[in-house]
Amino acid sequence: MGTAAPQRYSLAHLTILDTPTPELVRIAHRTGYDYVSPRLICHGLPGDDYSLATNPTLLAQTRAALADTGIPVHDIELARIVEGLDPRVYEPEIAVGAELGATGVLTSIWVPDRPFYLDAFGRLADLVASYGMTLNLEFVPIAAVRNLAGAVDVLRETQRPNARLMIDLHHFHRSRDRVEDLDGLPPEWFEFCHLCDAPGEIPADVEKMTHILRAARSYVGEGGINPAATLAHLPPLIYSIELPNEREEVERGAEGHARRCLETAKAYFAQPAA
Repeated sequence: MGTAAPQRYSLAHLTILDTPTPELVRIAHRTGYDYVSPRLICHGLPGDDYSLATNPTLLAQTRAALADTGIPVHDIELARIVEGLDPRVYEPEIAVGAELGATGVLTSIWVPDRPFYLDAFGRLADLVASYGMTLNLEFVPIAAVRNLAGAVDVLRETQRPNARLMIDLHHFHRSRDRVEDLDGLPPEWFEFCHLCDAPGEIPADVEKMTHILRAARSYVGEGGINPAATLAHLPPLIYSIELPNEREEVERGAEGHARRCLETAKAYFAQPAA
């Protein structure tokens, strides 16, 4: 597809979610990523709990892995906005993320009460800002804020200077958003995106969509969502590869799958522009 400058990539934890955080860091380094994006906030999410704020041993091991490899932490996840949330519940993990050098926190909104989630998002953004980080809103087609228009509404209504919009290519396709609707949005809203591919057909069944979202995405260029078409409407940003695929991880192992994710992405963008 051709790019003017070398692209920078982060390894998102969901790609190999069962991997403990210190090994995630080492795999990211060994396989050639520029950053790592660990899941430190695990409240209510499937998978193991890798909250470093509550596990001093794991935190020490993660610090050692970061020091040994020199790979930086890009962002941490996932500070979900859910019913009754007091954003301060996430502060211990946000503090650890800031200590480890993260520059952003990822969030998504799972409660339909708009006044509540606007207030919670604003308070969460203020909390994150106190640690010098940005708050990056991801819309998810199975969540309450499920499309681009909903996410744009949140950023415009809350008016927090550290608020950002994070586009996941899987979610963008599944939400049936139009790439043209990205044009004209403030470029400063964008710091990174979640890079992946997926089957082009959009499941009508929520359970099937959820399965693809969490366990069956495709290597870039091997699915049907045309990543380049969406990325052409975004400013330069970091590509955080979030590409969970249970079958590929079983076949290749966690490290082999992470390596293949990066190899296919680089090969895709190295193709001449059509």
